[in-house]
Amino acid sequence: MMAAKRTSLIVAIAAACCGIAFAAPSAQSLRDWRRLAGEMVDKEIVAAGVKNERVIKAMRDTPRHEFVPPGERDHAYLDMALPIGNGQTISPPFVVASMTEAIDPKPGDRVLEIGTGSGYQAAILSPLVSDVYTIEIVDSLSARATRALKRLGYKNVHTRAGDGYKGWPEAAPFDKIIVTCSPEEVPKPLVEQLKEGGLMVVPVGERYRQTLYLMRKTGGKLKSEALRATLFVPMTGEAESERKIKPDPKKPQIYNGSFEEVVRNSEGKQELAGWHYQRQLTLKSDTSAPDGKNYVIFHNTEAGRGCHALQGFAIDGRTVSTLELHFQASGDNIAPQSKSDELPRIIITFYDDHRGTIGEESVGGFSGTFPWRAETGRVRVPLKAREAIIRIGLLGATGELSLDDLQLTTVRAKLTR
Repeated sequence: MMAAKRTSLIVAIAAACCGIAFAAPSAQSLRDWRRLAGEMVDKEIVAAGVKNERVIKAMRDTPRHEFVPPGERDHAYLDMALPIGNGQTISPPFVVASMTEAIDPKPGDRVLEIGTGSGYQAAILSPLVSDVYTIEIVDSLSARATRALKRLGYKNVHTRAGDGYKGWPEAAPFDKIIVTCSPEEVPKPLVEQLKEGGLMVVPVGERYRQTLYLMRKTGGKLKSEALRATLFVPMTGEAESERKIKPDPKKPQIYNGSFEEVVRNSEGKQELAGWHYQRQLTLKSDTSAPDGKNYVIFHNTEAGRGCHALQGFAIDGRTVSTLELHFQASGDNIAPQSKSDELPRIIITFYDDHRGTIGEESVGGFSGTFPWRAETGRVRVPLKAREAIIRIGLLGATGELSLDDLQLTTVRAKLTR
C-alpha cells in the first residue's frame, strides 16, 4: 500500500508540474519509448523554447528510462524530477535540455559535469561533444551510472567518484562545465579548470532560492548572466561545509509571497524572484492588489496545459505539526480539466530526508468567477517531513486565477507526537 500511495503522489505531481493530462505509461508502452520521448520533447522542450537542433535530437534519442530506478520508469518521459536514491534526483528533461543548450556544445568540446547522478545528463552530452568527464560524490550512484553508461555504449563518457567541488584537475582545462547541483558560490577550483573564454552553467544561491547562471571566463574571472530561478539539490561535500546561509526547518516560510520582488531572465522578461518552473503567469501592478502593488495572474485556455509556479522550503515535522496558509485569491471562469477532475487548489507536497514523497495536502478549490477574498487553510505536516514544495496556479484547469499575499505560519508539534 505504501508503494502504491507513493506512486500516486508522484503521478499527481507530474500532472501538475508537467501541465498535461495523462495516464501513466505502462511498462509495456516503454517498448515504444522513442514515441514517448518524441512527444515529451515536442510538448515540454521545444514548446518551452529550446531551439538548438543538435540538443533536441539528443533529447529524442536518449532512453531516459534506462537512467531511472525500475519503480520510476513509468514516469520517465514526463517532464519531472524523479528520485534515484540516496536523496538525489534526475533533473526534469526541460532543465537538462536548457542547461545543455546554454553551454552551446560543440563537437570538439571537452566538458566537465559536476553531479553525475543517474548519468542521464552525461548521456545527453555524449553525442554532442568530444569527451565528457563527470563526477559524483555518492559512490553507489557513481557506480550505477558508470554501469548504465557503459552498457548503453557511451564510450566518450569518463566517470569518477569524488567531491565535485575539486573538479578533475588532471583532465583540465575544459571548454565547458555544467553543474547539476547547487553551491552557494562557484567553487574556485572549477573557475581555475575552465578554459579562458569557456562557458559554465551552474545553479547558485541559498538552499531554496537559487538562480541558474551562464558564466563565461574572461580575463581569468567569471562574468555571469542570470537565466532563470530554479531549484536543484545542494552541492554536498566541501561546498556544503562552506555554506553561510542555511534554512531554518523550524520556521518554514514562503519567500516573495506578495510578488513584490521581480527579476529579469536572460530574454529580458520579468520573473518572480524565489519562484521556479513559472508557466503561463503574468505580473500585474495596480492599486487593486490586496497587498503591496503587485499580484500574479495565472491564465490558461487549454485544458491540461501547465499553468503554475513552485517554491521549496525546509520543514521539520518533529517540531512543526501543522502549517497555516493564508492568501488572497480571485477567479474568472475557472473550470477543471474535465468533470471528473478536482478543482485547482494550492498544494504542498512533503518529502523525507531522502527526498522521497511522504504526503500531500491542499488548500482551496477554486471554481467559477469570484472577487478578491481572503482564505486560510490548515495542513498537517508528516512527522518525517524535512522538505516541502508549494505549487500555486491553475494546475491544468482553464480560466484565470489571481493570487496575492501568500503567507505561512506554523503550529508547533506537541511532545507526545
